Amino acid sequence: MNMDEKLHFADLSDRLLDWYAVSARDLPWRIGPADRARGVKPDPYRVWLAEIMLQQTTVPHATRYYLAFTQRWPKIEDLAAAQDEDVMAAWAGLGYYARARNLLKCAREVAALGAWPDTVEGLRKLPGIGPYTAGAVAALAFGRRAAAVDGNVDRVFARLMALKGEWKLEKERLKREVESLVPADRPAEFAEALMDLGATICTPKSPNCLLCPLRSLCAAQAEGAQERYPIKPKKVPKPTRLGHVYVLFGRDRSVMTERRPDKGLLGGMLGLPTSDWVSDLPETDFPAAGAWEEIGEVRHVFTHFALTLKVWRAETAEPLTPGAVAADGLPSVFAKALKLAR
Repeated sequence: MNMDEKLHFADLSDRLLDWYAVSARDLPWRIGPADRARGVKPDPYRVWLAEIMLQQTTVPHATRYYLAFTQRWPKIEDLAAAQDEDVMAAWAGLGYYARARNLLKCAREVAALGAWPDTVEGLRKLPGIGPYTAGAVAALAFGRRAAAVDGNVDRVFARLMALKGEWKLEKERLKREVESLVPADRPAEFAEALMDLGATICTPKSPNCLLCPLRSLCAAQAEGAQERYPIKPKKVPKPTRLGHVYVLFGRDRSVMTERRPDKGLLGGMLGLPTSDWVSDLPETDFPAAGAWEEIGEVRHVFTHFALTLKVWRAETAEPLTPGAVAADGLPSVFAKALKLAR
């Protein structure tokens, strides 16, 4: 970026922070501007927990899980001491289950260390913490001058700078720009302000430019082409996999379940028995039970593929282990199948 462009963004931080002071979202894991001004310190555990939950997840959906986790495990030592199956069950429905496995690994490692690392470099060494989360926790929890560049921030700066080049290279460019703008005295509020701007004003569709504090600095707005940015490569269609899922009801409406292998998709989660998930519909291999009835199918989209499962239902007079199962205690794909079967 040349000198003229740097001067163009000279007061960006001040404008953004002034806007944030009156427009900050009230979120359960956040220390708001007024509390920060009074010297209230954030809890690194809660900052980290929220950031992990918010990956690929909306704020309303993550909030329910955050409140449940912090009520059940209010400190990182509590989470570190929890049973794996309890944490995995509490995570069910939040998706991206490798996050839950890394959550436990990270909690146990921090508990063993006796304290959180307080730098980006130290945080990056912990399980499940990548560049964005390390920057966010370093800035929000420890006041480090670090950039937290997520999808919202990508979008804001792609528009501010009207980035038209190859997206991978442009992402690196905008990250450097964000890093250069983080104010040394208010890095946490700067990070939160950018997140809020992207979430509430500079939205993917129909951005509300009239209310944007950075409107006059925005190259995309000057072009009248705000929604054109960011210019990303076209998404490759996801492949589809097929399979069968078996819902067996026992006495007292108990349901047959199984613990999935620790490694692999939905690793360590409680689930319903299934066939393999492959490109062609496999032959059925019914669990031993009564007569199986095909009742429909469910669809679910994972990160790298879409899944269609044919749902089979049966009943037995025998009691089943672990007994009654709530749909919200299962990963979403199995919750869909159980709901259909019921």
